[in-house]
Amino acid sequence: MAEATTNDIVTMDIDEVMRRLPHRYPFLLVDRVLECQPGKTIRALKNVTMNEPYFPGHFPHRPVMPGVMILEALAQAAGILAFVTAGVYPDENRQLYFVGIDKARFRRPVRPGDQLILEATLERSIRGIWKFTTIAKVDGEEATSAEMMVAPGETK
Repeated sequence: MAEATTNDIVTMDIDEVMRRLPHRYPFLLVDRVLECQPGKTIRALKNVTMNEPYFPGHFPHRPVMPGVMILEALAQAAGILAFVTAGVYPDENRQLYFVGIDKARFRRPVRPGDQLILEATLERSIRGIWKFTTIAKVDGEEATSAEMMVAPGETK
C-alpha cells in the first residue's frame, strides 16, 4: 500500500488490519477499519461475541467486556492511524506501545452481540509520541472515552 495522503479515505479488511498491527488472536481487537483519514481520524469496528476469552469469567451470569479491553481496542485503532499516517508497517524493528492514558470514562457496559465502533482523532505527534482522543460507541451511544498516547518501543 502506498503512503496515503490526508485527503485519502482508507478502509481495511481483516487481512490489512493484521498487516497494520502486530497483535493476533486472542488479542487482536480490531475487525475492520471503516474509514481512516491519515493524519486525522479513524473509525474501526470490533464485533463483540460471546466467544471472547474473557466472558466466562467477566461475568458468568451477565457477561460484560472489561473496560481495559475496550481501552486496548481503542489503542489498537489509534496505532493503525499512526502507522498509516507515518506510511509504515509494524515489524520486529518498528513497534508502537501504549504509553499513556488520561481522562478514561466508562459510560455503559459492552456486551456480547454489540458492535463497538472505535474512533480516534490524532491531536498531535511530537518526536514520535502520538497523542489521540478516543471514543468507543455502541449503537451511537458513548461506551468509553479516553485520551491516550503511543510511542515507539525499544528494539533489540
